Amino acid sequence: MTISALNFVLASKKSEITSLQQMLQMGKLVGAVSQLIHVLQRERGTANIYLCSQGQYFAEQLGERALQVQLAEQGLMAQLSALDLSGQYITNASRLFSCIATVLHGLTTLPELRQQVAARTIEQPAAMDRYCQVIRSHLSLVFEAADTSADPAIARALLAMFSFMQGKELAGQERALAAAGFAARYFDEPLQQQLVALIDGQDRCFHTFTEFADARCMALWQQQQSVDSSEFERFRRVACTRVTPGSEPNDVALRWFAVTTARIDGMKQVEDLLEDMVMECCQMRLAQAEKAQQLQQLDIALIDLQMPQQSSRYAVFISEPAGQPNHDHYQTDGLSPQLSRSILDLVEQQSRQLQALDAELVGLRASLVERKQVEQAKGLLMQHRGLSEQQAHKTLRDMAMNQNKKLAEIAAAMLSVADLLSGK
Repeated sequence: MTISALNFVLASKKSEITSLQQMLQMGKLVGAVSQLIHVLQRERGTANIYLCSQGQYFAEQLGERALQVQLAEQGLMAQLSALDLSGQYITNASRLFSCIATVLHGLTTLPELRQQVAARTIEQPAAMDRYCQVIRSHLSLVFEAADTSADPAIARALLAMFSFMQGKELAGQERALAAAGFAARYFDEPLQQQLVALIDGQDRCFHTFTEFADARCMALWQQQQSVDSSEFERFRRVACTRVTPGSEPNDVALRWFAVTTARIDGMKQVEDLLEDMVMECCQMRLAQAEKAQQLQQLDIALIDLQMPQQSSRYAVFISEPAGQPNHDHYQTDGLSPQLSRSILDLVEQQSRQLQALDAELVGLRASLVERKQVEQAKGLLMQHRGLSEQQAHKTLRDMAMNQNKKLAEIAAAMLSVADLLSGK
């Protein structure tokens, strides 16, 4: 069998289509993770109120919340079973599969945690931390999924969704922590500082979301923000400024939970639209690539008909090393100049498309790398200094301000030192 440039033009397009098909499956996986995180967040908040009220509130809801999580787990498993475990068309298959393994392990810890919560043999901070660890692993999976895309439009949609999901998770943590404070009817200074950090973190995440989101998602988010939030803001002020919510009714924790749940459910609508945008983008790009492949096949069929028998499939092209290509300098090996240029046009068209995609991906990749380095640096601080996620972020931010550097620069430097100390 002989091969030519045309074989590789077709192979390139086929590879692009296969990658987009894998990306479509990845979008479905992200959607399943989004739903699972949402119900995990609600279970976490319910457990917090139950524990801090000494079992007075939400005892009957614990089982219902656990069932919702188990149903969402089934959806996740269905998507995982459809993944190609060879990783042949996934750029970061090793990291992605490692994240999936972490997610699955975290889910196996939930039954024991639920038993401890129901029996009240675990303190609220410890339960909160374990739920957060499970949810954090799910968010890492979304991040790695975003890093698999070699298409700028899909990468942008995934970045918007990941940033929004991060902000929603911080909102969920705020709901859970303040619910614990209201249920216990006490807010100490460390708890208030955590709440302030969570509010600040939400603002940062939603700002990043606006940088990548499309007009439809932005419009829905603005609509959600325009909903009357006066009661929510009043609760926030109480939680962040008073040690005890003395004048509040005894069931204030339930009311706070209801108000913040309505807010987070509104965020879920935006998140669902973001998921739809990811899927729409994948489907559109896949349809475009398949149509381009059909046109290429037609062009190649026409070229085959015109090729002299003696030189069929042996065309060789040698371009000049610099400057604009001069078609007259290509070696045609017996082909007519018109036919040689037809083949060359196909090659150049494919090359221009890939170059345009690569150029647009540079900025998105840089943003992804920076976000990943910040998350990894936070993880190091949490692991080695026993900090919460908010405390770790504040430590990085303070270091950046003191050294007049960007947060990403501080994170990169910290990771470099960690690699050096570990001998990598």
